[in-house]
Amino acid sequence: MRTVIHTITPGDHFSPRTGSAIPTVVHGLATAASRDADPVRHAVVLDGSTMQPRYSSAEAIEYVRAAWLTRNDRILDLARGRLGGARTATERFYAPVADAIRGRAPSIVLAHNAPVLPRMLRDTPHRVVLYAHNDVLRSYSRTEARRALDGVAAIVAVSTSLAEQLRDSLPSSIAERVRIVGNGVDCQQFSPGDAGHGTATQRAGGEPRRLRVAFVGRVIPEKGADVLLRSAALLARDDIEYLVVGSHGFAREAELSAYERELRRLAGESGGVVRFEPFVDRPALPELLRSFDVFVVPSRWADPCPLTAGEGMATGLPVVASRVGGLPDVVGDAGILVPPDDPEALAGALATLADDPAERARRAAASRQHALDHDWDWAWRNLRTVLEEL
Repeated sequence: MRTVIHTITPGDHFSPRTGSAIPTVVHGLATAASRDADPVRHAVVLDGSTMQPRYSSAEAIEYVRAAWLTRNDRILDLARGRLGGARTATERFYAPVADAIRGRAPSIVLAHNAPVLPRMLRDTPHRVVLYAHNDVLRSYSRTEARRALDGVAAIVAVSTSLAEQLRDSLPSSIAERVRIVGNGVDCQQFSPGDAGHGTATQRAGGEPRRLRVAFVGRVIPEKGADVLLRSAALLARDDIEYLVVGSHGFAREAELSAYERELRRLAGESGGVVRFEPFVDRPALPELLRSFDVFVVPSRWADPCPLTAGEGMATGLPVVASRVGGLPDVVGDAGILVPPDDPEALAGALATLADDPAERARRAAASRQHALDHDWDWAWRNLRTVLEEL
């Protein structure tokens, strides 16, 4: 197979120091590909000024980033697209990316969340695949999507729900090129602790301890940490401790957003113990997850395929997640699914787990097995099958 070249969003970091989703996916796939019986070389195109150290799983192809897109640029591009033109400002922004690829040996280019790249690389020997982690066509009409993606070799979506959204935005001739490749999880990095599956109910010395229920992710309204705190207020139990891990961005020292301040107000009304931990570097995350008992993913938006849910499962934690977006794909039958933005339903699921250690243990073991069955080797096998069709 040809070399696989990944393009990530200009300015994004290919570094373990961040929890950015697309670089994590690239690293997982590239690492799995290196373990294959027939290894495939992976490279990643990235802004040379971005954070180091970098993952060593893929060759870095560096470029000098163009000026940032402004709000005006985006508005004008939207208008150009609707009027039958090209999104010239976005193409300018991605021009250094395309130029870094153009002269290389024929490769398979995975354009992560970049629907402008297939058109920009149409006159090269590369086969370009749009790799969609979100609904990247939501601002495109079908006519514009046809112009932008007419030459695309395939479109990869990270979940069933996202694939359906993308197909709805595409003419049938391109919609038939959509394939599903779910995100994997690193089951070696994320693994159960010595206590096993988050079922310990005692401190050292035999004292009872609170059940630790955790949220991990970007602390923004779409991710629904407030739904967890509202369910805590409904339960009003002093035998449960809640942890909200993360910040609105990727910096521990950042000033609190209005939403984060609101969460602290809700914590005071929860009737339980709530702790906040700002953004945690990725290398520290596995050990932190091992200190939890239950993992909650209370997204209120159609999150296409959140990595944290799989990482909680790989750690051997019972997972309660919203029945929305790609979360049903991620947790399968192993997790407990509740309606999104429904504190009462979430409270009921948490009460069941708090009161039934045997059910917690069963869910924990099922979580770990589900993750083992859906690791990065599984994801790479699925992606390789798609690429070999090309």
